[in-house]
Amino acid sequence: MSFFKTLAEKPWLPQTAGADFELENPEPFRIPEKTALKFFLGIVSVIFFLFTVTFLSRTQYPDFQALAGEAWQPFTDATQLWINTAGLLLASISLHLAAIYSRKQNQSGVIVGLVAAMVFTLFFIFGQIAVWNQLNALGYFMTSNPANSYFYLFTAVHGLHLIGGLIALMKVVVPFISNRSFEAMTKGLDLCKTYWHFLFLVWILLFVLLTSSSETYNTIAVLCGF
Repeated sequence: MSFFKTLAEKPWLPQTAGADFELENPEPFRIPEKTALKFFLGIVSVIFFLFTVTFLSRTQYPDFQALAGEAWQPFTDATQLWINTAGLLLASISLHLAAIYSRKQNQSGVIVGLVAAMVFTLFFIFGQIAVWNQLNALGYFMTSNPANSYFYLFTAVHGLHLIGGLIALMKVVVPFISNRSFEAMTKGLDLCKTYWHFLFLVWILLFVLLTSSSETYNTIAVLCGF
């Protein structure tokens, strides 16, 4: 009978000496929010990296025409993109300040920082849409040139991540309105500011990539072995 008793044992459960131990109401396994965010940012980084690799590979085909480098190309003068970049930078700074004010339990500072962050983020998103409209007006349609397609793809995916960030930010703000917990607010804002800083860095890299000339793409492609 000892053989069957051995089979019936559950060694994966905690054991207590001299008595059977049974877990009551075990707590569900939860991944810390900061760890989950890092994991998510890692996935997003891989996505943009893969897009970038395919973009650089595509630049080596004869039908690829860069959007910058010559006077007649739209991003040789990237003024609107610079303005949009400034908006996203201000949004990131505003959210960072909101997190600092939340840690100091300064409600007025938090409100100003949050409102500014949302306004500047929306300014960036609508600014990107304005660039889309400008490109369409100039005849740079999504399917007329691979460079165009990648610009729309990069900016659309980046914009969707920002919209997702705004939704996450609202999930931090709304509970604070009801319970006024600065501790929970600070924790949420710290995660949001990290996300905004990350998306700003991603945009800077995309900005540099999308406004480069054909010669720059050829040089990078050679270094990457394309």
